[in-house]
Amino acid sequence: MERTGAQILLESLKREGVNVLFGYPGGAIIDIYDELPRHPELKHVLVRHEQGAVHAADGYARASGKVGVCLVTSGPGATNTVTGIATAYCDSIPLVVLTGQVPTNLIGNDAFQEVDIVGITRPCTKHNFLVKDITKLAQTLREAFYLARSGRPGPVLVDLPKDVMQASTEFVWPGEVSMRSYNPTYKPNLNQLRRSAEEISRAKRPMLLAGGGVILSNGSQALRELAKTLHLPVAYTLMGLGAFPATDPLSLGMVGMHGTYAANMSINNTDLLICVGARFDDRVTGKLDAFAPSARIVHIDIDPTSIRKNVEVDVPVVGDCRLALEGILEICKAKMGDRDWLEEHTEWLSTVAGWKKDHPLCYSDEGTAIKPQKVVETLFELTRGDAILTTEVGQNQMWTAQFYNFTEPRTLLTSGGLGTMGYGFPAAIGAQMAFPDKKVITVAGDGSLQMNIQELATVVQQRLPIKVVILNNGYLGMVRQWQELFFNHNYSSTNMEAQPDFVKLAEAYGAEGYRIVSREELLPTLKTALASPNPAFIDVRVEREENVYPMVPAGAALDEMLLI
Repeated sequence: MERTGAQILLESLKREGVNVLFGYPGGAIIDIYDELPRHPELKHVLVRHEQGAVHAADGYARASGKVGVCLVTSGPGATNTVTGIATAYCDSIPLVVLTGQVPTNLIGNDAFQEVDIVGITRPCTKHNFLVKDITKLAQTLREAFYLARSGRPGPVLVDLPKDVMQASTEFVWPGEVSMRSYNPTYKPNLNQLRRSAEEISRAKRPMLLAGGGVILSNGSQALRELAKTLHLPVAYTLMGLGAFPATDPLSLGMVGMHGTYAANMSINNTDLLICVGARFDDRVTGKLDAFAPSARIVHIDIDPTSIRKNVEVDVPVVGDCRLALEGILEICKAKMGDRDWLEEHTEWLSTVAGWKKDHPLCYSDEGTAIKPQKVVETLFELTRGDAILTTEVGQNQMWTAQFYNFTEPRTLLTSGGLGTMGYGFPAAIGAQMAFPDKKVITVAGDGSLQMNIQELATVVQQRLPIKVVILNNGYLGMVRQWQELFFNHNYSSTNMEAQPDFVKLAEAYGAEGYRIVSREELLPTLKTALASPNPAFIDVRVEREENVYPMVPAGAALDEMLLI
């Protein structure tokens, strides 16, 4: 029996294991929405802006490990997805973005709501497709999901002309996908694993640096086993938070611009840096020619183009992070199983422990104002890490990374590479859809939250018990901090005092609103709000000019930190 393009699309989604998609209807995709009610297995979440749809799909993917899917119309619907696509691209998040398009005979004629979304998104997608032939629709969708989830994951866009969705053909589900020009390497080269093990055997001051690739490859357990067996201290990037428990004695904390003293000093003094699933971006390395000056470097990544792109390495290992970590540990056990790794690394571990003790993450608690760091610490106290946190971008993001002790992977969802304000709130929608019974909390700044605040309507409509904790300082905080430190307190266009009453706004949408203005209110009000089964905004009025420390100034080396 023949099926329309719309029917083939939705049947293909189900066969790819999709059970939820985030979208916003329009003329170019009205045939798909007409068919959608006949597929109750597909839960559709109606967002209030297409950017919210992509971020929600992104949050779903990060939390669940599955491919996130969103569906938008042509023209402005498609262009509104670009920021979300670029966000996912920078952080290697598997998405399939379905965009409507004008009929094929009108493409290139400046038709109503026509844009070349394939051309626009080519630089920020792993791949994209324009489907002009309905007989190739199912195969294209199969390839899109395969590309999104395999190798180094990423967003894939499929552009769907209206006439293709209306046309009919026999539905044939393709078999396994095989693409001659795309064959990612999963199994690491055995010789390179042996070389890595030899580097470990010779090192006196070795350490691990875990990035987002550890989490994406489900390699967190392998990382923990390697670190604990060989007694290796572990630092991590922002995207690697949760790959190794922050509460473990071997944990050094986050590295980089707002990393811990112990992590940055360890990088500066290690003689062997084993980097797993990170790409050495500028926020991690600081001044490149001063990065890990005494270290030999082993770099493990599934993407060969990420290796030696920013930092010269001694042992490149191309392959799946989990398989590489397991392989190195197996070789170390087989070849050097009788060695006492704890004794060999005692002096180094003692030095690292000294840095942690002498310079812990801290903040001045003087005065009567609520400190934003205390808010995050209180959140951890109330949840004990048993929650999924999403963040916006800026100071709120860094304080969350520093003071919430993430112990499990996929529990921090944040925009790392692109630094997208407005990401956290819609991402929480995706996380809550993936885990309906899990506590999902967004830590937001008053500036970032307003970029996609309209998604509160989505949260209320879907009855999602998401809590948004607003660290409200009335500033674009991170920019203001730079203006204070490097631009002589010239607070140009960063004052956000003109803002809505977030409590009344929440109530206007049908959610709960709480306001915290004193230290005494912090714990009991947060406790009450988190226990509520309803969505809520929690407006916490924090110290206005509090800064994020430590801080490595732009262009400085990691050991040139500004401390509190």
